[in-house]
Amino acid sequence: MAVEEIVLLNADDEAVGTAPKAASHHRDTPYHLAFSCYVVDTEGRVLITRRALSKRTFPGVWTGSCCGHPGPGEGLRGAVLRRLRDELGISGVSLTSVLPAFQYRAVAEDGTLENERCPVVRADVPAGTPVARNPDEVEDAEWWTWRQCLDLAARPEASPWYRLQLAELAPLGAPRDWPDAGTATLPPALTW
Repeated sequence: MAVEEIVLLNADDEAVGTAPKAASHHRDTPYHLAFSCYVVDTEGRVLITRRALSKRTFPGVWTGSCCGHPGPGEGLRGAVLRRLRDELGISGVSLTSVLPAFQYRAVAEDGTLENERCPVVRADVPAGTPVARNPDEVEDAEWWTWRQCLDLAARPEASPWYRLQLAELAPLGAPRDWPDAGTATLPPALTW
């Protein structure tokens, strides 16, 4: 199995190198590229997941549908499609760029720092889309109403990035109404 690499960024969100993902997440994690995705079905429900208990960082927290790191030379669309397939067994989605400029910093209980430019994407799927969660990545996966998603943002079991993203997503209305923000404000290091 190849070592997964992340794309390191400077303050202008330009790629300045790569590093092994596992070895790069610690108390002084360098600023790097990531993404978050919310899978929304035709009934307006959102697939909310709980991170696997075996995850080194933020184990067992509830969050959006999936997240990950684009690899060197990998576009955002390709990275999202790869993680949806690998984490949840979902394919055949339509993607929309929702919060292309989102970034955050968060510290886990063990002191590990997350320090990411993390564009947020919506993946649209038909109601009844089957989910085949990868237990190494996802402990639980459930379809929730938007009201339940909003309520989760106020609870401590939600991931820090979920709470910060919901603060920006809530004013946009229901998930199926989130406007396409385009790709103009994606970091220079990332193509759509």
